Amino acid sequence: MSYSDRFQKVFSQGTMNVTEIWVDTETGVHYLYHCSGYGGGLTALLDRDGKPVVSALMNRTLGGRE
Repeated sequence: MSYSDRFQKVFSQGTMNVTEIWVDTETGVHYLYHCSGYGGGLTALLDRDGKPVVSALMNRTLGGRE
């Protein structure tokens, strides 16, 4: 699995001030990415209890793995 296959963008908003949500297809963890101008940041998306948002694994069957 290449790096580009592991992460999938599931939400994108904006052009100058960009907000995106990316999902790690191996772990199911959601990440929030935001950039504005020359600065940006990435962090795990957290629920109200402070735990990472995790979804069912989306592409687990890639390459014949289960």
